[in-house]
Amino acid sequence: MKANIHPTYYTDAQVVCVCGNKFSVGSTKQTIHVELCYKCHPFYTGEQRFVDTASRIQKFQTKQKKAVDYKKVVTKKVEEKKQQQEGPKSLREMLMGLK
Repeated sequence: MKANIHPTYYTDAQVVCVCGNKFSVGSTKQTIHVELCYKCHPFYTGEQRFVDTASRIQKFQTKQKKAVDYKKVVTKKVEEKKQQQEGPKSLREMLMGLK
């Protein structure tokens, strides 16, 4: 192994949560700042709340809306293409359509 290529390992690195909780772990960084920990995460506390820091729910809803709109456009184009592929109508069919 090469010497002096590995980062320094801290056995007593501090993890600091937004809620104020602090605990020690082993890491290559001395301090680690996190948004959620075992004291405030909804899974561990049993609370019913959404943890949406990056507005993922809104992004998902906008994607779903765009998908529905896109599907409408595609089906409309397919129907128009089918109508064009029906071929030219006979003179009788065109005259019957005028009535």
